[in-house]
Amino acid sequence: MKLIQGIGSRSALSLDLIANFAGAGWSAVLGLVCIPLYIRFMGIEAYGLVGFYFMLQAMLLVLDLGLSPTINREMARYSVQPEKSAECRDLVRTLETGYWLIGLAIGCFIFSAAPWVAAHWVKAANIPTRTVSEAVMIMGVWAVVQWPIKFYQSGLLGLRRQVLYNLLRIGGATFHNGGAVLILWLVSPTIKAFLLWQVLASTTQVTLLMLFLWLNLPPSERAPRFNPTLARNIWQFAAGMSGIAVLGLILSQVDKVIVSKLFSLRVFGYYTLAWAVANGLLAVSRVVFNAVFPRMSEQVAAHDENGIRDSYHRGSQLMAVLIFPAAAVLALFPFSVLRLWTQNGILASHSGALLSVLVVGSALNAVFYMPFGLQLAFGWTSLSLFTGLLWVAILVPAMFPMAKHFGAVGVASVWAILNILNVVVVAPLMHRRLLPGEVWGYFRDIGLPLASTIILAALGRL
Repeated sequence: MKLIQGIGSRSALSLDLIANFAGAGWSAVLGLVCIPLYIRFMGIEAYGLVGFYFMLQAMLLVLDLGLSPTINREMARYSVQPEKSAECRDLVRTLETGYWLIGLAIGCFIFSAAPWVAAHWVKAANIPTRTVSEAVMIMGVWAVVQWPIKFYQSGLLGLRRQVLYNLLRIGGATFHNGGAVLILWLVSPTIKAFLLWQVLASTTQVTLLMLFLWLNLPPSERAPRFNPTLARNIWQFAAGMSGIAVLGLILSQVDKVIVSKLFSLRVFGYYTLAWAVANGLLAVSRVVFNAVFPRMSEQVAAHDENGIRDSYHRGSQLMAVLIFPAAAVLALFPFSVLRLWTQNGILASHSGALLSVLVVGSALNAVFYMPFGLQLAFGWTSLSLFTGLLWVAILVPAMFPMAKHFGAVGVASVWAILNILNVVVVAPLMHRRLLPGEVWGYFRDIGLPLASTIILAALGRL
């Protein structure tokens, strides 16, 4: 019986991975096709403003308060506790209400800060200050409807509705990107037209996600209720995740803040372009993480130690096999990749070195997802909080002299150093408590693909 359950469970995991790869792959293809078109229609400075919005959005994720990973974990746990269906729906209603209120506050803040941002932060050479201010105001409206999307997506992932989630993701990405290209081409090639379309697309997307999450929650005989007591029951995990989010935000976004402030909007546009490519590795890692993390959370709740080890090592191996070959090509042949992609030698020459350095950090960050996910599955957040504080204290101050002496490439190199430390220092500490004796198994999981990739890539480079 256990063998049959194991086979069925692995089949479900395989289906989840296929669905996640389909969703991520389609989004990646659209990015590859559409980003050069955005730059061609709007110009590199306007694309820098788009990068500014995504940087701002990532910075404001601190206000998520740990609710997205919490709803993911709790939905996975409730899925093996059908007797708590009413409680499950009450928790969603409670956290959903808080999430929308946070989104509204964020939108109002961005809208009101738009004139100051245009006058004192963004260094645009060819875009009028008034246009920048109006664009940032539209970003405030976009933020309100964009903000809850992550919450509803996390709920569907926790319920293991990977296929539905990815169908919605594919549709949303097509509507966002394809529609934006058509608007820029046929209506108006301006940053304002681009942003207004994104507001419409995000409104449609969040409405559909909200509808399908509620349709897939376990049925109950009564209507869901706002119940703050349930939020208090999970406050410790959510607070830990909130702290991790703050530190993760600082460590992953401070480079963009420094580059956007110290350098021109054009340089920030080049930096944003390099990050758009390097971020593709993190998109792949999230595909694997989104399939494996709910499964590990269920296994932790069921005290299935063998299942936890199996899921963890399989996830780590798959992550390494998918990430390292692509990372090697991007790191060793950045100019060729960017030139082929953008058909623009100037963009490739300015972004190539940045891409090489950012890819190293992103590849190591990707393979660290599994140790981090295992900590979350066990509800252990203190290790990430402590190490995050340590890295902030040491590495963030280092970015300013690196920017002064080495420019934007120096800032990007700190991202690579941070993730080297996570893999060689933090991962062994995690194994010591949660999976004793398995640290060398983890290094074998990621080390063999890394070694073979380096050898082949070096030969290719020669």
